[in-house]
Amino acid sequence: MIVLIGFMGAGKTTVGHLLAERLGLPFMDTDLVIEQRTRRSVRDIFGTDGEPAFRELEHTVTAELLAGPDAVLALGGGAVQHPATRQALHGHHVIYLEVGYAESMLRVGQDAYRPLLGDPGLEGIFRRRLASYQAVATQTVPTGGRRPEAICLDIQARLGRTPAERP
Repeated sequence: MIVLIGFMGAGKTTVGHLLAERLGLPFMDTDLVIEQRTRRSVRDIFGTDGEPAFRELEHTVTAELLAGPDAVLALGGGAVQHPATRQALHGHHVIYLEVGYAESMLRVGQDAYRPLLGDPGLEGIFRRRLASYQAVATQTVPTGGRRPEAICLDIQARLGRTPAERP
């Protein structure tokens, strides 16, 4: 299991798809799994049920996916704030895709899908999460100013894994 963590805009989904393809593994994104199972958007769950309820649901889905077959798994940017999720990540390859706040904001723009994007304290949230990302990561890969393909190759080199054979 290869788990990608980091703040919004770090490249978890984009790099995750590329990495999964290159390694011949399935790609899963906890936000998408949550939306498929609940038939609700992450934004709706945040807005209606609140962030604590979302984090509990996110933890349940994350723990279940971590127990399943090997995959490349992208976690939501705040998933590592949940203590049980941090514990569940032990023993897995956890790659922290490190991005600066300013670049993160340039990458996500005004994406209405992201429930915290309009929060006036967003930079503070970013800063508070850094320690959690660093604490659970087995590898930290900088993403600033880098193309997804280069980031993917960097991760592969760090893991000692080669691309999957193509038919």
